[in-house]
Amino acid sequence: MIRVLIVDDQVMVREGFSVLLNAMPDIEVVGEAVDGRQAVQKVAVLKPDVVLMDIRMPEMNGLEATREIVAADADAKVLVLTTFDLDEYVYQALRSGASGFLLKDASAGQLAEGVRIVASGEALLAPTVTKRLISEFSRLGTPRAPAQERIADLTERETEVLVLVAQGLSNSEISEHLVVAESTVKTHVSRILVKLGLRDRTQAAVFAYEARLVTPGG
Repeated sequence: MIRVLIVDDQVMVREGFSVLLNAMPDIEVVGEAVDGRQAVQKVAVLKPDVVLMDIRMPEMNGLEATREIVAADADAKVLVLTTFDLDEYVYQALRSGASGFLLKDASAGQLAEGVRIVASGEALLAPTVTKRLISEFSRLGTPRAPAQERIADLTERETEVLVLVAQGLSNSEISEHLVVAESTVKTHVSRILVKLGLRDRTQAAVFAYEARLVTPGG
């Protein structure tokens, strides 16, 4: 069972997500939190597999809570809930250690699948969110020098895989695109994370954007 903690200051949202997720045979909602501070406390006690995190909340917002949760447990997986009017927070949340994003108007199936993807260790970067992220990096201007310098540590194939990860492709999709075994893709991703000192695929995506390996239209 995938154990989930739902964090949102709106009781109807929490109850709605709880009903949808508990209806899944492989997912169990183990708790709810009304703000970021309570989320940090409950994560420490409940040890959920995935934290479904809203961004705008009183006391402590989702960005601050995500930073604290990831700082306390590098393996923690936070799936951030976002809406179209929260684009400015996408980049900040990724930098805070979020494992992915899900739009608040997602269907029950999309919600459950998002939880499963993040629980399995994959990044969840929906195409709509990825486009906004690329636009944000374009707005920021020049790439970060350290990120560009570290690209030299990667092989040509690893760089190619990194770009595809940043574009939101899963291991299976990358294997189809490159016509290689999925196990080979997993090996490449693991080596990329080790070489660049990154914790997961989402950080790898951030790195690719910062190094300008992915650009608008690219």
